[in-house]
Amino acid sequence: MILLEPNSFVLEETLLARFVSEKPEIVDITLVDFDNVVYKVQTSAEQRTLLNLSVEIKYYNEVLAYGAEDILKREYGAYLVPTANPQYQITLQFNLEQLPADKAALAKHVSMLKRNVLSSSFLRAFEFWESQQEGAGPLMATHYRDSEAIYVQAQHDRVTVIFSTLFKEEVDRVLGKVFLQEFVDARRQASIQNAPQVFYSSREPPLEIRHLPDLRQDESVGYVSFVLFPRHFADQESREKTISQIQLFRDYLHYHIKCAKAYMHSRMRMRVKEFLKVINRAKPDRVTAASDKRTAAGRYLRPHLRQPTSSQQAEGDW
Repeated sequence: MILLEPNSFVLEETLLARFVSEKPEIVDITLVDFDNVVYKVQTSAEQRTLLNLSVEIKYYNEVLAYGAEDILKREYGAYLVPTANPQYQITLQFNLEQLPADKAALAKHVSMLKRNVLSSSFLRAFEFWESQQEGAGPLMATHYRDSEAIYVQAQHDRVTVIFSTLFKEEVDRVLGKVFLQEFVDARRQASIQNAPQVFYSSREPPLEIRHLPDLRQDESVGYVSFVLFPRHFADQESREKTISQIQLFRDYLHYHIKCAKAYMHSRMRMRVKEFLKVINRAKPDRVTAASDKRTAAGRYLRPHLRQPTSSQQAEGDW
């Protein structure tokens, strides 16, 4: 099983290669991350020492309402510049001659941009819990994929995170139900009682989002609810770890579905090979005598194996 990291590894490697390069080069690289996030790494021929990173996030306008812009200014304020291309929502500019000493740490930090932007709704929910207000906080929805969304809502004693996931194929739907039900049953084990509570429902959305319009309610959609308690986000370290891990839930789920399908296909191919070996061993070996002759059609002529017909036996011609 692979271990998914919250950052974009390919973006980190691309930026680090540009940061440590002794000779600035003209680059124009397009990278794609999970959830249809697109990165554009580019330099111009006139200013090769200025490296621009443009990011396209389709749900950016949604997370702006939850404080994503403040997060960007806090994390990347020194590198933020106005975006020239309307296709991209975020642009960072790096002067390759004025980079900090730890260039690897800078590349790592920039590769966490998508994670930091998507964390805005989680941080807003944790802030509501810290305020100790009565009742439930606002329901924050982020449609991070087509027909799929993350819903976050805080209450005075917990934070609820709901994933709506779409299964486009019948096989994925069956395997997905098995995996998601295992999430629910696994928490009954004593060794993982500190894990968040998990609830899974097919077709019918949870009560927290049932009032929302245009929710899909068919066999192809499933809803997974995580209930986070204060022990999961009370201190800064656990808060950052929780955000990083829960964002990768959808990617892990579909990764395991694909691995299960690949494993079953490999087992089926192996079983077919074994069956073919059995069939080949069951074929009788054709032993031909030296006196056997072939007809024009290529068949063997064996007079000693021919059986007389009833008329030939009656007339005695055989």
